[in-house]
Amino acid sequence: QVQLVESGGGLVQAGGSLRLSCAASGSIFSINVMGWYRQAPGKQRESVADISSGGRTNYADSVKGRFTISRDNAQNTVYLQMNSLKPEDTAVYYCHCWTLGRSRDYWGQGTQVTVSS
Repeated sequence: QVQLVESGGGLVQAGGSLRLSCAASGSIFSINVMGWYRQAPGKQRESVADISSGGRTNYADSVKGRFTISRDNAQNTVYLQMNSLKPEDTAVYYCHCWTLGRSRDYWGQGTQVTVSS
């Protein structure tokens, strides 16, 4: 079992920045890819960014150049630095991870990010 706990959400004005953190605990040795998803009201959950244990990253087109995902394997923590935030970035952001071989995945409880115009 893996537990994921997010922090760092909040309210920010358009153009501002926020940094999300996600700390993993439990069977952390089994974690491979970690990432962030988001879900806005009335919309499907979508992938924002992910990072492998080796540091390879992927980003949604909508956040490229504005968001940066990073990972501290020693602290079992993944971060999402969000700059130049837009109102359309408003959503609940969820931390997610895949275990080795993608045998299982886990979700955090979510953290609200609200960007005001």
